[in-house]
Amino acid sequence: MEFRLLGTVSVETLTGPLPLGPAKRRSLLAALLLSANTPVSLGRLTECLWDDEPPSQARGVIQGHVSRLRALLAGADAEAYGVELATLGDAYVLRAPETLLDSQRFEELLMLAREQRGPADAVLMFKEALSLWQGPALSGAFAGPPLRVAAHSLEESRLATVEQLSRAYGALGEHHRAAALLTAETAAHPLRESLAAELMLALFRAGRQSEALDRFHRTRRLLADELGIDPGHELADAYALILRGAPGPPGAAPPKSAEASPAAVPPGSGGSSGAGGPSRVAGGGTDAAAPAPPRPPFPAAPPSPASDPHPVDLLPRAPRGFHGRAAELAALSRSAAGEAPVCLVTGPAGVGKTALALQWAHRNPALFPDGRLFADLRGFSAAGEPALIDVLREFLLALGVSPRRVPESVPAAAALFRSLTARRRLLVVLDNARDSATVRTLLPGGADCVTLVTSRHRLEGLIASDAARPVPLDTLETDDGTALLAGVLGEERVLAEPVAARRLSELCGGLPLALRVTAARLAGRPRWTLAALAGELADERGRLAYLDVDDTGVAAALRLTVQHLPPGAVHQLARLGHHPGGHYDPYAAAALAGTDPVTARAALEQLAAAHLVTETAPGRWVLHDLVRLYARSLDPASAREALIGVLDHCIATALAAADTAEPGGEPCFVLPEDFRRPSAVQDFADRAEAMRWLATEREDLALTALAAREAGLDDRAWRIILLQWPQMVWRVRDSWSPLLELALESARAEKDAYAESRVLTLLGWVLTEEGRTAEAAALLERSPVLAREAGDPLGEATALVNLAVVQAELGELPTALENCARAVELTRGEGDRHTEMLTLQHLARMHLTAHRPQEALDCARTALDLGPEHEEAARRSLLLAVCGEARLALGDEEDGVRLLDRAAQEAERDGYDEGAVRALEALLRVSSRTEFRRRHDEALRRLAEES
Repeated sequence: MEFRLLGTVSVETLTGPLPLGPAKRRSLLAALLLSANTPVSLGRLTECLWDDEPPSQARGVIQGHVSRLRALLAGADAEAYGVELATLGDAYVLRAPETLLDSQRFEELLMLAREQRGPADAVLMFKEALSLWQGPALSGAFAGPPLRVAAHSLEESRLATVEQLSRAYGALGEHHRAAALLTAETAAHPLRESLAAELMLALFRAGRQSEALDRFHRTRRLLADELGIDPGHELADAYALILRGAPGPPGAAPPKSAEASPAAVPPGSGGSSGAGGPSRVAGGGTDAAAPAPPRPPFPAAPPSPASDPHPVDLLPRAPRGFHGRAAELAALSRSAAGEAPVCLVTGPAGVGKTALALQWAHRNPALFPDGRLFADLRGFSAAGEPALIDVLREFLLALGVSPRRVPESVPAAAALFRSLTARRRLLVVLDNARDSATVRTLLPGGADCVTLVTSRHRLEGLIASDAARPVPLDTLETDDGTALLAGVLGEERVLAEPVAARRLSELCGGLPLALRVTAARLAGRPRWTLAALAGELADERGRLAYLDVDDTGVAAALRLTVQHLPPGAVHQLARLGHHPGGHYDPYAAAALAGTDPVTARAALEQLAAAHLVTETAPGRWVLHDLVRLYARSLDPASAREALIGVLDHCIATALAAADTAEPGGEPCFVLPEDFRRPSAVQDFADRAEAMRWLATEREDLALTALAAREAGLDDRAWRIILLQWPQMVWRVRDSWSPLLELALESARAEKDAYAESRVLTLLGWVLTEEGRTAEAAALLERSPVLAREAGDPLGEATALVNLAVVQAELGELPTALENCARAVELTRGEGDRHTEMLTLQHLARMHLTAHRPQEALDCARTALDLGPEHEEAARRSLLLAVCGEARLALGDEEDGVRLLDRAAQEAERDGYDEGAVRALEALLRVSSRTEFRRRHDEALRRLAEES
């Protein structure tokens, strides 16, 4: 199996390409492949599939395309290749080995080519990389804005590779090949000046001077006509060198324009800017500050006169036991290939930023013939940061400056450093930077220099001011973490306990620092088993202590990060540690910290900048497990206060969601006596948004309810669970019974008849839908009695309806009809139209079961008249289905089919697959239309995928 982005978006298999279908499905696949092994949010996918305002059913369209892609991949035995299309909350991730993706192989071949010592080997690598292209990137897909940007980036990488291949041909003396390669590309990209400049030099070196000069004039005229600009420095420099008959050594980029004769460039070709602008090349006593063109993949120019024959090298030794990070190493190589690049490696404490930087630096010595400088800026060290003048002094001394000539002021020393590096090809590694200002002072002056910065902060200021190219570093995958353990302990010890080794990697959260500390503990104790240590680490209470060795450890690293945070962010972090769930939004964070969402969001942004929390989707953050344990230790005394805050936030938000999803429904309960209303509660624009929140937060709401039960806060636990009833109704067969059983325990612990009745009613209905009728009957018989004791007539009505459903299934239809009729009376007495509609719906269904179609039709029509047109889709669909089946039983097949089709359509439109299946099954009993069968099977498939 092979995924292709470099050409038509496709999936190649042994039997040929998969039939991907429409362009939007290819767009979806392209978006997932461009972020392979990383979750892609629904919002991002929407941007990729639609150019302007997406349709209201965009979510359903995306789900449909995902479902079809899953089926196609499963049919191609994708699992055997390690390929999986998974759903993660409100996002999707396509997991696949990088070797199956042509764009990843392209990048790996480029990295290998740049590491070759000789041009012949580089040519082979570049040619193999370019052979992967089979047309414009992402062809056949609908190119939404993000995909257009990605396609442009891929094309830029391809063109840069073409230029590098041409230089490699030149270094071999094969100038005709270089010219042929560049001629074709220049025809396709006539305004790309770097291509034209390379072609001019290749033609000249091949003895075709007149063609080279003609190429310059044609390109100059085209730039003037199309863009209204003069040639840039690359074209002007190449032209001047050809006129002088000295195009430089083969394979090397031309020297800077300041070295060219000003008289060599004719008017309008770059010697002047036209309308009185600054000169682009030397002339009239003014030097241009134009940057140099990108350097070739292998240096051909001799070292500068100031260079030492033994280039300076201040790098620490290469890290031992380095594993994985192929994608990040490739990203660094891409970032470093630009002009005067600043590469920024960011990530949380202990994730291996320094190791990655040093690994890359040691892999690429040929790129930096003038040396490699290194400084630990100790931005997060207890010892404090070094003085900038000390760092600059070390750099200047390494570059050969006499100690007596090193300036005493930082500005003067920085200016001298920039001057000395202006014509050198150096690597400068600035490790552990805390802020952008410190880095700016230490940036070299040469266009051929690369600066590699590592930081726990995102340093967005450096990105804005110096176009720093971020390379974010995440935790290691389980396999790479296991390999790291094997590198320290030896493969035999890890292979002897493979399951325990993987468990250790998981308990360390993929954090290299934690893995190395774990390996150090085991290495010093050869008789310890990996399983024994995994058992000790499994206890959260002592995990951080086990991950400290001497002065090195996770807690120590996190402590140094936290020391540099403002007090508000530290307070927020401490409270986040007490959240029983895994994710946070600003409302939950505010409830934990006792602040407001605006303050909480600002604190979360500060924590994210320090890589202590990660934003997994817009407005949704998560803590690494080890950071959570450390945060919990910052303020243990506030645990209960923080828990109550987040419990009441869950209740208030779930109430708002339920009220939006079911606007006609009656309140489930009164609030607890000591309820603390949050400073702000999230608003929901419509039912879809409310239901999406309930679905997204389901796991965290369950964990929060469990924490409430364990803390003895039962009055909160059953409320948080019961408030999820709209989602339970919508996805009734989605394993709700364990959560409701927890609610029942809490209600009984509170000795609250109202709560127990309400929970029993909902749990009994869920068990009925799961086919556990006898269990449901045993529970539901008690529910109406408890509701009467609690003075809850509406609760009694709902309990009677659910009990009647079970009785009907057990063959007790007369009793069931009596209970349903009693429920209708209770709801009418309370004047609750919403609940009356529910009771009439069930009474109608039972009349239908009792072969009383006219009574069923009358009940269903009465119910439909009670509810507004926008009444909850599930209920309308079920009532319309009853009307349709009643019409069929009365002999009116045409009207019956029409009503059932309408019921199915309304259910399909709103994503209520249970209702769609029910209506379509009734249709298929009287009709053999292919459309009904197809829709029935699709709804069943959707249900199976969601279960």
